[in-house]
Amino acid sequence: MPRSVNSVAKRARRKRVMKHAKGYFGRRKNVWTVAKNAVEKGMTYAYRDRKNKKRTFRGLWIQRINAGARMHGMSYSQFIGKIKANNIDLNRKVLADLAMNHPDAFEAIVNKVK
Repeated sequence: MPRSVNSVAKRARRKRVMKHAKGYFGRRKNVWTVAKNAVEKGMTYAYRDRKNKKRTFRGLWIQRINAGARMHGMSYSQFIGKIKANNIDLNRKVLADLAMNHPDAFEAIVNKVK
């Protein structure tokens, strides 16, 4: 019985990996074994950092809210505590945007919770 190989699928798989490796430096872009490892590692980093991006942005929003609150004589923790106590349902992303781009609106919120 003749040997059966699926060259079509093999070629498609390799083409897909090499397409992902486009733009890499040196042998990572054109040598199969090196490109395969580089793409695999890149995909791992991409998966991990999609989670880390959320963490990073939350930290950034907290810093911006803290800066805005301190301009009005409050700390971040006091401000967030009073926001929750007054049942103001604005998340950190919106509060940070107000603190940065609409300081008058943010000041109105601070005055309301004081």
